[in-house]
Amino acid sequence: MSTYIALLRAINVGGTAKVAMSELRAAVSEMGFDDVQTVLQTGNLVLRGEAASEAAIARQLEEQARKRLGLRTAFIVRTAKDWQADIAKNPFPDAAESDPSHLVVMFLKDAPEENAVKALREAIKGREVVQAHGKHLYVVYPDGIGRSRLTIDLIERKLGTQGTGRNWNTVLKLAAPAAATP
Repeated sequence: MSTYIALLRAINVGGTAKVAMSELRAAVSEMGFDDVQTVLQTGNLVLRGEAASEAAIARQLEEQARKRLGLRTAFIVRTAKDWQADIAKNPFPDAAESDPSHLVVMFLKDAPEENAVKALREAIKGREVVQAHGKHLYVVYPDGIGRSRLTIDLIERKLGTQGTGRNWNTVLKLAAPAAATP
């Protein structure tokens, strides 16, 4: 059995795509996953299942969410082991320590090409700083996320892939149950 972290894109934020976490847990459990847990109310799952590719699990979860919950959204899946590696690879340890709510990890469906990351950097109008690593984009929002013009729409458009962001506090909250899952 392997432990996975699955992130839903754009649910329960700003009144969009409302989903009860109890319904989400039940839908995922029906698929045969074990120890299904939700963390916070924004679509963060920790689950155990047979070893499979992250992309295959994401497709299964997307199909189940569509059938069972009427929800059309992307799932981004990582193994618990990869999650720990993503924490260790954080290129902004000072921001993680001093202002973790303004450090965001964008978990991407696909790794962006270097020219796409360059185009994203050129599109930044504020003091935000970005660093890509594989299928992740680490973003520091020194002036806050709410007023920033570096939006998820802009990031996805420039990088050419879907993603979902979690602030550093949430990233660490998800690491704990994933590590504790047998």
